[in-house]
Formats: sequence, C-alpha cells, structure tokens
Amino acid sequence: MYQTSVIQRKRKMMRTRVTRRVLPFLAALFLATPIAMPVAKSVAGSTGYQMSTSGMAASPTNVFDTKLRATYNALGAEQQGLKFETFAKAITGYLNLREAGQLANDKQLLTVVDFDLPSTEKRLWVFDLATNETKFHTLVAHGHNSGENEATNFSNTDQSNMSSLGFYATSNEYQGKHGRSLRLEGLDEGFNTNASARSVVMHGADYVSEAFIKQNGRLGRSLGCPALPMDLKDEIIEAVNGGTCLFINKSNAGYDSKYLNQEAALTALVSTASATATHS
Repeated sequence: MYQTSVIQRKRKMMRTRVTRRVLPFLAALFLATPIAMPVAKSVAGSTGYQMSTSGMAASPTNVFDTKLRATYNALGAEQQGLKFETFAKAITGYLNLREAGQLANDKQLLTVVDFDLPSTEKRLWVFDLATNETKFHTLVAHGHNSGENEATNFSNTDQSNMSSLGFYATSNEYQGKHGRSLRLEGLDEGFNTNASARSVVMHGADYVSEAFIKQNGRLGRSLGCPALPMDLKDEIIEAVNGGTCLFINKSNAGYDSKYLNQEAALTALVSTASATATHS
C-alpha cells in the first residue's frame, strides 16, 4: 500500500511539472491560430489519452487536441474529405518523428494517404503545416493484392504486391522504370520496414487517372507503391522529397505504432513553440 501511494504521488508530481512546463508554450500557439471547439477524443485514439471537456484551461492534452482541430479547420481538410481522426493520427506521428530527428528541418510537409476511401476518390493530401496550405489533393493507387476499388489487405512481405500501412520518411529521387521516382523509408516495424527491399516508392502511372476510372470503375493498381497521376507526379515528388513525412492509413486494420504516442507529440509541440518564441 505504501509503495503504491508513493508511485501515485510521484506520477501526480510529474503531471503537475509537465502541465506547468507545457501550458505556457501551448498557449502561445493560439496567437496565430484561431481556437476551435474542443474535440471529444484524444488525437491518438486508443493509443493516447481520453480527454474531458471540463477543465480545458488546465489540461495540456485538451489544448493539444484543440490546436489540432484549429489546424485541421485552417487547412480545410474536412471539406476535402479527410476525417479528423485520420488527420490527428498523422499529425501525432509527424510530431513524434520530428522530435526523434527522423525528418528534415527545412520542410514542414505532411503527406496523408487514407485507404478508408476507395480508389475512385482523391485520397492523397500534401499539407504544408508552416502555412496551413493544402499543396496537393489527388488520386493515389494501392497495391494489386490489397483489393479492387477498396484497399482491405496489407503486408510488409516482399512480393506480396500489397500496400503497407504506417509512417514513412521520404528519401532521395532516382530515375527508374517508371521515370522520376522517390524512395521511401518505412519506419513502423512489422508494418512497412521492408519498403526499401520491396522497392515501394512514389512514382507516376498512367492507370492513376479519371479516364482510367471512367473506363474501369476504379484505378489501376501497383505492386504496393503509392502510385501518382502522371500530370502531378513531378510536382509532388519535387515538393516532398528529402525527409518529409508520409502516413498511409487504414482504420480497423490492426495497425498500431509507437509514433502515435501523444506524450512525445506534446514534447515536440513544446519544442517547436519554444524555438519559435526564442527566434521571434
């Protein structure tokens, strides 16, 4: 009983210290972004905190969720068909990856592919988080063995011809059989870490087009690559190359990730706000 009480007191003291350290920095973020209505769930879903709508001013988690909702609204992501839950997971991972030094410092780009949507819908977004701008919103193909119009099966196994879920860091460009292409580094162990060995890359494909959909009722499919429309692939690859974040989502597919850790994301947000305050 004594040991349990000591642990509980230590945890309470730690939460208090985090709150005192985090809140001043989080509050500063709202000087540039309008505050939206509070959300009803933690950004990391079952992996993160459960939030309460009471005591909003005293909870870093609630302020964090509200900041994400404000960014989501500023980007117009809901009007473009991206669910907040998917966006919140992507942002949480993005912040974790930045904190871990996995992303380049000179670009604040986040690419989201949402396989909850069918291939006939635009389900790839490239967001510039520095300017709250949607740079691209377009079609993207999934792997041949992941499904027909909808992607339902995923694999990290070589020659599976399936898409792989999770967080990636973009790497360098090269000229391959599909022309200008972009290497991807899978960062989620067990989900996409064989991306390089499988040659899972970003490239353009003729079968990623409205014309192909009109003729076939769906997009064509790749060997596991997030294939792009030919008329946009050069612009997208040029924008996102060199260490930016890519998140490929599918709900209820058994995917989990250490990068959906909200505590680490909070730390990253504090670091970002601290750096901004120092240089302002």
